[in-house]
Amino acid sequence: MNPILDAFSRPFRSLRISVTDRCNLRCRYCMPEESYVWLGHDEILTFEETAGLTEAFTALGVEKIRLTGGEPLLRRDVEGLIRMLAANESIRDLAMTTNGILLAKHAGALRDAGLKRLTISLDTLHPERFLAFTRRDDHAAVLQGIEAAREAGFTGTKLNMVVMRGFNEDETAAMIEYGRGVGAEVRFIEYMDVGGATQWSMEKVVSRAEILGQVAAAYGSVGALDKGGAAPAERFALPDGTTFGIIASTTQPFCGECDRGRLTADGMWLLCLYARDGIDLKGMLRGGASREAIATAIQDGWRTRNDRGAEERIAVATRGILLKRSELQKDPHREMHTRGG
Repeated sequence: MNPILDAFSRPFRSLRISVTDRCNLRCRYCMPEESYVWLGHDEILTFEETAGLTEAFTALGVEKIRLTGGEPLLRRDVEGLIRMLAANESIRDLAMTTNGILLAKHAGALRDAGLKRLTISLDTLHPERFLAFTRRDDHAAVLQGIEAAREAGFTGTKLNMVVMRGFNEDETAAMIEYGRGVGAEVRFIEYMDVGGATQWSMEKVVSRAEILGQVAAAYGSVGALDKGGAAPAERFALPDGTTFGIIASTTQPFCGECDRGRLTADGMWLLCLYARDGIDLKGMLRGGASREAIATAIQDGWRTRNDRGAEERIAVATRGILLKRSELQKDPHREMHTRGG
């Protein structure tokens, strides 16, 4: 069916589903603080509830589903949810974003359950930097997970690298070489001032233009490729055909093409990564609302959507962190690890 359109005629085609707010890393750009407020276990959607809400979304035109967290592989038997979603014939693309630490253990089961694609976070190739950046000594486990994904038969794998000045901006060419070696496409991501980025500053952002300059200096001419609809990454090719992407949400937002919503692990539907509030679909579901009532809430929510969060942020004259730690502690839904970045 044709997707529903929002106030700016943007279609609703993609849904990111967070299955847990827990994470086994403490990355600087997402979870730099010492302590966090977590969602209650009894508030987390069951797999049956998640699959049921997904059916409501796909009945309205959503065709791409991405499982996120926190770290989705921390959710026990997440393969069971994947099997449920894989049975939904309206889902054209079923993917997961993971930090890769537990991937070596789960890659085969994920593939067998019906997961189609993986995006794996890898911000550095240096173990000592990884430890300093994440406060966890799991770099080798991530590399093992990437290799396990390839052995399990996953193709089209993406490696996400958040580029931060003073940390890893000297690794762009090395990361492309690593991606080439493991058969994955690297995507460089500008450091964003959302949710838990409580140490963000514009000085730490390595821009799209700078990243392209670094790559061109290492490889020569860089050619632009078709972005591929509403995909967040611009794609480029090196002279030998090797491809990579850049997600420039901070310096060149793409709000006008955004077709994504986000469902938190406890059933809050967010219409924008920067949204301060959402629609409580779990409350409706557990309150006995009919399938038709939930569908109407989704339709009405998207049709009135006028969010352009990243574009609004770039227009702020004195741009600093979006939310203070005290504000985040009052509402865990505003954390990146809860809303599934």
